This record gives sequence, C-alpha cells and structure tokens, in this order.
Amino acid sequence: MSVGASASTHAQHMRTPIDWHKSSETVAYPDVKQAKNLWIKVDLKHNRTYIYDGSKLLYTMYSSAGIYKKNNASGKKQSVTPTGTFHVQNIRKDRVYNPSLGLGANYCISWNGDYMFHSVVTDQRPHHYLKDDAAKLGKAPSSPGCVCLSIPDAQWMEHNLPTGTKVEVVG
Repeated sequence: MSVGASASTHAQHMRTPIDWHKSSETVAYPDVKQAKNLWIKVDLKHNRTYIYDGSKLLYTMYSSAGIYKKNNASGKKQSVTPTGTFHVQNIRKDRVYNPSLGLGANYCISWNGDYMFHSVVTDQRPHHYLKDDAAKLGKAPSSPGCVCLSIPDAQWMEHNLPTGTKVEVVG
C-alpha cells in the first residue's frame, strides 16, 4: 500500500536514535477513537509497525518481531512470526511470562492467540528488560514470534487498540 507524502511526514517525527524507553515518534499518539477504518500493518522486513486510518498513516512504531529460521519445506529463511491478516483479540495483560523460554514482557495485547504486541522482553522480573534484545528494536528481529515495541508504544497499544482491529503482518 502506498502512503505517499504521509510517510515522509512521519519519518521526520521518528525518534533517532531509537530509544526503547520512549515513544517511537516525537509527536503525540493518534486518537484512534476518531478513526473510521483503523488497522495495523506489521512490516517484518523493515522492523516497523504502522497505524492507519484507511490509507492515511497515523503513526509509525519501531518494532522487532520473530527471528528468522530455515523453513524445511522451502529451504528459505522466514520469520517465526506468522504472516497474514489477523484481528486484535480481547486478551490484554499488563504482564506475561513464559517459564519455558525464561522470557516475559509488559503491556500485552493479543492479535493471534499467543502472538501479541508487547514491550521489549524481560527476564522473570517484570521490569528487568533484556538490554541486548531491546537494542535490536527497530533494527533486527529479536523475539520468538511476538511483535516487540518500546515500553510506551506497547502500553499505548494495550490501552488504546480496540478489540477487532485488523492486523496485517507482511514480510
């Protein structure tokens, strides 16, 4: 989908350098209650998550999704994050922890069962963020499948994305 001049406007507002403690853009988050056709696009290849109202880009977030592994059937590397069209579910948690992975995250909202938008990952302690993984935000894949966001971006998503919002994962 082409976003035209809107993308260049948002590029000017992207926080550089990337800081996982802060929002991705230097401007306020959009009021999604005003959106008539709200949807989310996750671009795995470019490590970005876009919030749209129809074809109008509202906000861009730095993100890091699933690491790439070799697909045995095709022989090609692909993200462990599923691609396709999904919808935000009514599963929201301030904190999740997976003891088998030894990883947790804050400000979680599901878009495909166990796949969520959430903060950069933590260890078993709620606010002990894994700095090596957090440093990959917006630059490289880093998760076992979910979409990692900065702490404020994840908190905003958990508290503001309506259940049922379309999520398109590409790349």
